[in-house]
Amino acid sequence: MFHRLGHFVVRRAWWVIAAWIVAMIAIVGSAPKVTSQTDESAFLPKHYESIQAAQLQEHAFPASFTPSALLLFERNDGQALTTADQASMDKIVNGLTDAKIPAVEKILPVDPKTSKSKDGKYALSMVGIDKNKMESQEFPDAAKKLREEGTKLADGSGLKFQVGGQAASSLDQKDASGATDMIVMLGSLVLVILIVGIIFRSILAGILPVLLSLVIAMPVANGLIADAIKVFDLKSSPMTSAILIIVVLGVGTDYFLFLSFRYRERLRLGEDRKTAVANAVGRVGEAIASAAGAVAVAFAVLILSSLGMFTALGPALAIAVVATALVSLTLAPAVLAVIPSRAVFWPGKKWMQEPQNARFAALGRMTGKKPGLVALVSGGILLLLTLAGVNYNGTYDLAGSSMPKGKESMVVQDKLMTAFSAGTADPSHVFLTSTNGSKLSESTLNDFAGKLQGVPGVASVVTPSSENKAISADGTTGDFTVMLSDAPASNKAIDTIAKVRDTAHASAPVDSKALVGGITSVYKDINTAMAHDYTLVFPIAALLIMIILGLQLRSVVAPWYLMASVGLGFGGTLGATTVVFQNIKGEQGLMFMLPIFIYLFVVAIGTDYNILIIARLREEAREGRTPREAAREAVKHGGPTVAAAGFILAASFATFMLAGNVLFMELGFSLAFGIVLAAFVMAMFFTPALTALLGHRAWWPGHADSPGHGHGGGPAPLAGTHGVPEPAGRR
Repeated sequence: MFHRLGHFVVRRAWWVIAAWIVAMIAIVGSAPKVTSQTDESAFLPKHYESIQAAQLQEHAFPASFTPSALLLFERNDGQALTTADQASMDKIVNGLTDAKIPAVEKILPVDPKTSKSKDGKYALSMVGIDKNKMESQEFPDAAKKLREEGTKLADGSGLKFQVGGQAASSLDQKDASGATDMIVMLGSLVLVILIVGIIFRSILAGILPVLLSLVIAMPVANGLIADAIKVFDLKSSPMTSAILIIVVLGVGTDYFLFLSFRYRERLRLGEDRKTAVANAVGRVGEAIASAAGAVAVAFAVLILSSLGMFTALGPALAIAVVATALVSLTLAPAVLAVIPSRAVFWPGKKWMQEPQNARFAALGRMTGKKPGLVALVSGGILLLLTLAGVNYNGTYDLAGSSMPKGKESMVVQDKLMTAFSAGTADPSHVFLTSTNGSKLSESTLNDFAGKLQGVPGVASVVTPSSENKAISADGTTGDFTVMLSDAPASNKAIDTIAKVRDTAHASAPVDSKALVGGITSVYKDINTAMAHDYTLVFPIAALLIMIILGLQLRSVVAPWYLMASVGLGFGGTLGATTVVFQNIKGEQGLMFMLPIFIYLFVVAIGTDYNILIIARLREEAREGRTPREAAREAVKHGGPTVAAAGFILAASFATFMLAGNVLFMELGFSLAFGIVLAAFVMAMFFTPALTALLGHRAWWPGHADSPGHGHGGGPAPLAGTHGVPEPAGRR
């Protein structure tokens, strides 16, 4: 099949190139515009309590005031606020109100009694922004306008004015995301061009994967993803764009290397350019297609996730991988077919000389001679690192971890947690509602508030009353504002909210029910959803990848130990990241979605390298070599490709660490380290060593390693070319 594809592409190279350009323009031109979702609660299904609480709040309190932005005041000299400062704050609040900023519905005045910190140095005003604008650009724009206008009004007053809260966080997160995208893209571009250029000692070879990935594959993928989001009503996360860059460029470079190494190898065997391209596609096409299939399946299975951020991210990445693989199997060989081989590898002068590959030859000999020892050592490394992951602890401060600490919303959040109750930044809400239509009595409300106040970790509870407008118009629902002692996104706060739920449910009077809402409640439900995903998504993905491996390798045995090795790679990556960030750096935990991302890239892309190595091992076995000889040759000839691809992808992921925030530092380190494990420990040593130990049993019940089985020497050279028969044993 892939030999026929290679011949088709080579014969119609210019038509293939033209078709891709036309398709790219059409897909990009017709793609709808997509808005990223920054509200964590929007990613949860409706059956979770936090979402039900939000729906009840909207129904019972349609005009309820939930602050979307927080205005923080303090003196420039750090002293306590004075009576004159109170007048200045009133002037600023009134000025902002008079400015009639779009989407801003209400700005509460600074209450001298309730809106100041205990030390008197800070004061707070709360801003209500239209809830219907949360998914639009008007939401962060409102925060931006508040900052600009408030700073002007505060000028000369001796006060420092800052804006925090959800809208400001959304604004800062968007700015940080744009900067991160640029850093990641530029860093990855430079790395790919330099490293691929050095590997092939060529300028054009370094540029080609970048052009193919970012000029064709990336726009096509983005257009198709936008169509999928619109058609299937998926959510879009701000981090998708940065990850998409790495996936398309990283996977595209990997597949370009798979093809180019084989292309150069065929040229060295004496084939002309077009025959070499066609045979390279025939030889490595199945590995690329199987690898892309495994990666796409691993990504796509996230559609089963309980969290909207993953149900959108998974299919998006799957689409990107499929688009990139199609580019690699058709457009890349078409481009190589029309460019003279000397130009592709210029200015290198020894590209036609077969190198001795002394290091990889030595590694291959070691694996072939002592497969048991190699498997024991490499497997032992993976197992020890996996055991280090038992101390993993998840954290949920997504906004804070995805932005540098110097961003204004982060500064406000830190000051709120020290000057006020840590939970002031985003209080929780407990809704008590009658189920038989009767009104809630004052005594019932007071008794219920007392039970909530008694929960350890609760700083204060505001009992609903007609004065604070926390009782619904029909008197059947009360909104209890609960301030927690700990930061809303902390694990302590999440543990507290679980106790608040238990107490609220147990203490709800007869013919009433209680629902707990707020951002901490959302994080608690995300925690529950993640546990569900781990028990559903991972096993299904593993099963589907094993089926793909079984079909590609025509074996029942090989997929089991290949997936076991990838599982150890996952555990080893999580363990190493836990040690570095929790034990050494002192972080309270790792971001809650990190295991999913490690799964996405280490498990999925790590399978790529396993497939490439074992496909080469099978090819060598078909030439009549023993299992140990095949392992030796697979490492010798496939090792350089895996090493180059793994190094480039790991370096690309490492560029995340330049973004300057905790989330991307953790992502960058874990994914780079995981790819290094997958390429240099798992694929280079563990997999070929185990295959050598199992011998022919690895291919049971088929005979995929039998001499003459499969494509053998491939089809005849292209008509009109000067193909040269291959030397015996090197077909």
